[in-house]
Amino acid sequence: MSHILPAISDLAMPSGCSSVSWETQDHRHLWGRNLDFNRLAQGSAITYFPAGTDYLSCVGGAADPLPQTKQQSAYACVGTGLLSVPSAPILFEGINEKGLMGGQLYYRGFAHFASQAESGKIPLQPPLAVYHLLAQCDTVEQVAQVIRQQVSLVDAPLLGTVPPLHWCFSDRTGETIVIEPDQDGVHIYRNTIGVMTNSPSYPWHRTNLLNYAGIRDLDYDTVEMAGEQIPQCFSGSGAQGLPGDWSSPSRFVRLAYLKKYCCRGADESAGVSNFFHLFQSAAFPLGMVRVSQPGSITALDEGVVPYDYTIYTAVMCSESLRFYWTSYENQRIQYVDLHALKERKEPVQYDFGRQPDFVCRTDSLKEK
Repeated sequence: MSHILPAISDLAMPSGCSSVSWETQDHRHLWGRNLDFNRLAQGSAITYFPAGTDYLSCVGGAADPLPQTKQQSAYACVGTGLLSVPSAPILFEGINEKGLMGGQLYYRGFAHFASQAESGKIPLQPPLAVYHLLAQCDTVEQVAQVIRQQVSLVDAPLLGTVPPLHWCFSDRTGETIVIEPDQDGVHIYRNTIGVMTNSPSYPWHRTNLLNYAGIRDLDYDTVEMAGEQIPQCFSGSGAQGLPGDWSSPSRFVRLAYLKKYCCRGADESAGVSNFFHLFQSAAFPLGMVRVSQPGSITALDEGVVPYDYTIYTAVMCSESLRFYWTSYENQRIQYVDLHALKERKEPVQYDFGRQPDFVCRTDSLKEK
């Protein structure tokens, strides 16, 4: 059995990803993320895995994997991932047929994993966690139970490295949980505000919001100074102090307030469209975030640039089971439908379609 995996730098995503959960006015539940990095692993695509897929939860590199690492998926799922190793399905984020949605984000400097699995628990390598949880769980409640009772996140390396990750999951109840593996154990935060970026930990980000308590959607009125009244002459003053850089703390604050105040959309179509606009506010423009350490470049890495940028944005709906995406090069929203994909019995991949997609309307105009 082959255990050759894609470049670990790609699986680790040493980057600035952001995730948010949202709800439309007609109570459709959405979850999405930006993936910000300086390249995308060769073979990454929109990837579907059927129910009944046999896989390993920990490949390590051992010639004979432990019996308890052999699993079979209960649910079909689709997301961004890799088919490079049939025995180890990899998803960066995705949605399953029960409407459970979630993904992995980088947690540099904080992530800590056990050296070996606890007695009676299944060893689970961090890059394989998204697929395993989507393949086996139907709600965030079950995700929490599996993390607490059934698996041990272990530091078994892939190609010599263990990627520092944390995770977010959301479902049709509207609850979003954050899972963070710290030095003192794995923490599961329930009923979060539905926003996560990168380090530090979720509790730190949540408390940091108090520094921006004055931000609002309403413009501030006339200013009185030394007996003189200065009338307002521009819009947007209610958000004065909202951070605009691309650091993890700044993106968390920005997305938290955008989620609070932005119009959610009356239905799924409007909600998804509005959601992509929200993510654009935290997206990395190519050239603004130069990386000091690009990571190990291997033959499987392609399109490497000296900057982190928002390679793609993914949004999914728990009720319709649609997985939507845009790429940096192509802002047209594309999607696949998991309801239809469930008829397939084998994994399948769809190209990102990253080429610019312009529509010329000149010839469609009618002469008056």
